[in-house]
Amino acid sequence: MKLGPVFFLAALPALAHAQTQASLGVGVGTVRYAGGSSFSAATISPAVQVLSPSFFLGSSGTLSALPDGVWAAQGRADLWAAFVHVGAPQLALSAGGAASTRSDGIAAASATAIAELMLGTGRGGAALGAGPVSGVIQGEPLVTALRLRARGWWQVGADPTQLSLSVEPTRFLGAWYTDVIAGATVERGRVTLSLWATARGSAVYGSKGAASAAAQYSVTPSVTLEAGAGSYLSDPFQGLPRAGFVSAGVRVHAAPRPSGPRTRAPSLTPLIASRRGDSVVVRFRMDGARSVAIAGDWNAWRPAPLRPLGSGIWEGTALLAAGTYHFSLLVDGKEWVVPGGVAVVSDGMGGLVAVLTVL
Repeated sequence: MKLGPVFFLAALPALAHAQTQASLGVGVGTVRYAGGSSFSAATISPAVQVLSPSFFLGSSGTLSALPDGVWAAQGRADLWAAFVHVGAPQLALSAGGAASTRSDGIAAASATAIAELMLGTGRGGAALGAGPVSGVIQGEPLVTALRLRARGWWQVGADPTQLSLSVEPTRFLGAWYTDVIAGATVERGRVTLSLWATARGSAVYGSKGAASAAAQYSVTPSVTLEAGAGSYLSDPFQGLPRAGFVSAGVRVHAAPRPSGPRTRAPSLTPLIASRRGDSVVVRFRMDGARSVAIAGDWNAWRPAPLRPLGSGIWEGTALLAAGTYHFSLLVDGKEWVVPGGVAVVSDGMGGLVAVLTVL
């Protein structure tokens, strides 16, 4: 899949100053196909994520030992990038690819690229998009289809409880099928719970549904217990059948993760903004922080260090003309934080960025 040079020029500043998270999971699971056959597997699953307020790149893979000495491998990569302006209608690109193979079977792969027009509404947002999706199975010709997508998301409550809904009509081999996907992710302290339900409707291919749940428990900032169960629909682009699954495992993270929600910050007070000559001065209270940096749309989301003033107060200055800007704080070099008491808008990925008005 080729992406144009404009995309890379827009994405590189965010990528250069993004967070990187890497982990390795080990677990066991059982898969049962719709026809009644089932198998169990032991798996190793590495994962890497690179993310910033306007960019996400994630990749993961699974190597499974199946019965009778058979090996199976799966891999997936997902990319999302917003173009410059946050909080108003903006263009974004999402792309993804997946591949699977078995030592006793055939290989298959699929890829999709969707351009979206997004609009944030404070704690939520919506997007409309369209693009091609392709799939290939070993020994079969390539299949390409048109996919439309309408989606929305909403954040509920002080803790990050994320609701989402997506409707995706796909024109596959001369007929339409539509997937409706609803999801909820809840974070409470050390526990993260995700729920998903999918319904597929088609006058030609029939209608069916699937649902799944996954839970994570952070034993330590570097070790997470994981469990999941449910079902998933068939993938016509890779020829994968409908199936149910149960899995459990442990995941070790290369760098310690915060034990609480990503948007939580200790002892935050409202932003104090003032003029100092031609500069705008911002101050935040962040007790216990070792470092605080500010990144915004005025500096291409490059984190700029704030200086400590003592008693948990951090200060920064910037040369800004009158207008409205958007920003987030990077605490201790690893956690993006939106300060409390400040107006917010959606960042287009289900999170929030803060609003700064310069008069």
